[in-house]
Amino acid sequence: MRGKWWAPAGFAAAALVLAACGSSSPGSSSSASSSAPSAASSAASGTTLKMTTFSGKKVLTNAQGMAVYWFAVDTSSKSNCSSSCLKFWPIVPGPATAGSGVTGTLGVITTNGVKQATYDGHPLYTYVGDTAPGQVKGNALNVSGGLWWVMTPNGAKVAASSAASSSGGSSSGGSSSGGSTGGGGYGY
Repeated sequence: MRGKWWAPAGFAAAALVLAACGSSSPGSSSSASSSAPSAASSAASGTTLKMTTFSGKKVLTNAQGMAVYWFAVDTSSKSNCSSSCLKFWPIVPGPATAGSGVTGTLGVITTNGVKQATYDGHPLYTYVGDTAPGQVKGNALNVSGGLWWVMTPNGAKVAASSAASSSGGSSSGGSSSGGSTGGGGYGY
């Protein structure tokens, strides 16, 4: 009789331990998944940047092929993307290394205590709206206090009207305010 109650009690205890571990793991990772901590852990190994061709035009991407952006109101030494902004525009962790086709000057600034990569003096970000390589849904968006541009080899602004059509989505708001006047004439 003694042996019979130990087995169910042991299984119940094991189930509780597994349930506790299972429920704490996703909760802790989702609460700790703000852009700064994940960027900080990535920053230790840095980021490799490369030039990739989207719709026949060259843009800067991270190692996963996701487009990299710059924010018009930033300076070469300071990100003006606040903590709420960083939820939608995660920083590209620095220091970055030059991969295939990257010819600009790479640098590093510190944003919210995390090292952020720069390219030709522009602090770099990705956009959460880009869910797959080849998308540039953040191009020419006028949000968080300024315009966002996909990074090109020479930093030229890319026309917004056709960026939305090649990215497979719409670039909500701001596409007519300055998006089509940028230099470079890429016309995504």
